[in-house]
Amino acid sequence: MELNQKTAEQALREAAESNPGAWVDHSRYVAEACRNIAACCQGVSERQAYVLGLMHDIGRYAGVSSEKHLIDGYRYCMERGWEKAAQICISHAFMIQDIHTSIGRFDVSDEDYRFMEEFVAHAEYDDYDRLVQLCDSLALPTGFCLLEKRFVDVTIRYGVHPATVDRWKKILEIKSYFEHKTGCSVYSLLPGVVENSFEQSWNITGFSATGKTVP
Repeated sequence: MELNQKTAEQALREAAESNPGAWVDHSRYVAEACRNIAACCQGVSERQAYVLGLMHDIGRYAGVSSEKHLIDGYRYCMERGWEKAAQICISHAFMIQDIHTSIGRFDVSDEDYRFMEEFVAHAEYDDYDRLVQLCDSLALPTGFCLLEKRFVDVTIRYGVHPATVDRWKKILEIKSYFEHKTGCSVYSLLPGVVENSFEQSWNITGFSATGKTVP
């Protein structure tokens, strides 16, 4: 089965039925951000960027989990022959290519951990990997946001880890990379980013690490 916009959107709808949560709307905004930025980047397909953004968290279909959703997404995509989407299901969490920079909990088997460790270390990242990594940090379930708001959102939920600041620096580096390619601020390509970033009614703890909305 070919991975295109239709099949990706259907896959997300089915995943949402299996495990409803704020992660679904987050995925849609990530996909839209990927498409908008790709539209201004030579050599990056808007359609492919959108589809890969839509699929990055598809592993959450399997239920509430931490880093397990990465390997669940990888297997989901590989079973369907979607190799690049499978890579991004893992790579989106590792802007630094070292599994030890994870901020999540490895709720996986030892065998799966070793597989992911090797996979991350030897993956060849391209602009699609980098774009999804960036856009994952530009999207809340309510819309687009400043990177700093998303950084705080994630840190409140996961805590501060030894690699936290280095991960922030890497995302800021990727932002600069795409701004050089697009010739503009990425924020100018994200409708409503200012309003959503400063919306006082949004409870920043409302998007849990499990993908569920919490009080």
